[in-house]
Amino acid sequence: MQFVKAHPARIYAVLVAALALVVHYLPDLPSALILALAAAILGTGEAVQRTEDTKTATAGIESASIE
Repeated sequence: MQFVKAHPARIYAVLVAALALVVHYLPDLPSALILALAAAILGTGEAVQRTEDTKTATAGIESASIE
């Protein structure tokens, strides 16, 4: 679980790439399933962005307190 908290953007990128490959190699998938997964990916991307923003803000506060 620590790895997921430390590297959410990397995991997200791998999952998105894997989904793209699945959609490419399995063209018979129903379009409703693909659209639902795309919506879930967009929501997950927002969560990843917020996590990364929090990490960046924390690092900025820590570096400002050191100076």
